Amino acid sequence: MNISRKKFVFLFLIAGFAFLFITTSLLGTTGPRGFPQAPDSILRTGSDSPVAWKRMVSAIILPVKIVLIGPLALSQVNILKEDPPPPFIGIYFICYWTLLASGIYYFLGKLK
Repeated sequence: MNISRKKFVFLFLIAGFAFLFITTSLLGTTGPRGFPQAPDSILRTGSDSPVAWKRMVSAIILPVKIVLIGPLALSQVNILKEDPPPPFIGIYFICYWTLLASGIYYFLGKLK
């Protein structure tokens, strides 16, 4: 690959937080926030909306959200169900996404 691992991980983190913020802002019921608030689920943001396009977009992006957020939202891990302070949620995402981006970088390097 022509990009360094650090740069790839950094861009992955930026894209992950931008994806989470945009989907929560557009599909959520509580307004523009980085993380979903009480009436919204972290994985199924917009799935219970009466607006048809929000339900459709939520169904389309659900596989991406399962990969980006899924392991942290599992009932066995129970990290996000305890409602930790927002800096800790961001730290959890940074740690998980760094491992995920490193794995993706490794496998993309093997393909080349």
